[in-house]
Amino acid sequence: MDFFGIGGGEILLILIITLIVLGPGKIVGVGQTMGKMMRILKKATFDLTTQISKEMEEEKKERPSPKGKQPSDR
Repeated sequence: MDFFGIGGGEILLILIITLIVLGPGKIVGVGQTMGKMMRILKKATFDLTTQISKEMEEEKKERPSPKGKQPSDR
């Protein structure tokens, strides 16, 4: 398993150190906060992608086709 270039053993070591430093109660809170942040980031990314797609479609509709060339003329 390769997660961001980190192997399984390294991830386990990081989790153990985090458990020792923060304790089991804080890990749950940190996980919840990270989950909320990920949802917000995912929604913002989706909204941005949707907005850019809409603007590109509007730009295509507004741009006139070249003279003498219609999409059916090939």
